[in-house]
Amino acid sequence: MNPLDTPLGFCSNFLFVPGTRPERFIKALDSGAAGVVIDLEDAVPEEDKKSARDAIRTAWPTFNAEQKKRLVIRTNAPGTHFYAADLILAQELDVGCLLIPKSESMDQINGAALILPNTAIIPMIETAIGLDRLREIASANQVIRLAIGNLDLQADLGMVCDLQETQLQTARYQIVLASRVAQIAPPIDGVTPSTDDIERITDDAERAKRLGFGGKLCIHPKQVLIVKKAFMPTEEELAWAQRVIDADQASKGGAVKLDGRMIDRPVVLLAQRTIALAGKR
Repeated sequence: MNPLDTPLGFCSNFLFVPGTRPERFIKALDSGAAGVVIDLEDAVPEEDKKSARDAIRTAWPTFNAEQKKRLVIRTNAPGTHFYAADLILAQELDVGCLLIPKSESMDQINGAALILPNTAIIPMIETAIGLDRLREIASANQVIRLAIGNLDLQADLGMVCDLQETQLQTARYQIVLASRVAQIAPPIDGVTPSTDDIERITDDAERAKRLGFGGKLCIHPKQVLIVKKAFMPTEEELAWAQRVIDADQASKGGAVKLDGRMIDRPVVLLAQRTIALAGKR
């Protein structure tokens, strides 16, 4: 699946909203967020899972086509007794994109893709097993990009991270590398727990961009514009992207060199994403 087939393939910011708070769904969509993740996992207590699914089912017909393209549902983790019902809901509503937490194998992702052949999938890497199987997960069917669940990954690895999460640098690099090898869109970085520390949110977003991430998860509307600004392409990046696209079009998709560098599909994809970010997000 081509990430550019969905606007979520190049979104720089994704805002979480609990599935139990349907009154916030439209507010989240109107917040300026490029993508909105309706959460059925961490933000929803076990006793409220069914009511959260019912709330999404009720709200879904009220969303217009443009809004639905920006909506993502985060399921519960594969292997939990809530997961099958989440997939059934996604199938019933023909959801455009799923965020699957604690993804740990290609079979898990391919199984979801089999049930939901028209749904883009973003596996979330949050465990040691998922990190160990990065390349197979990134290559699974319908995966458009990966995401890191930084807080859960720290806990699973037994890490005690500093404020900058220096200890997770290697994991983040591995996720960026696996995305590049699989020729999917740049991954999505995890959350910044602080909602009021503007400097921390800005630093985290800028670090993610420098590392090669293409976006970041947000837990509060106040974070959205900060993250969006941090990921917005510079004039130099836009000029380079346009030259790549022009060279690719001139070669009609064939192999071509630009400034001594071979232009292949991932480079063209990055250039297209850069232009799309500047124009739409």
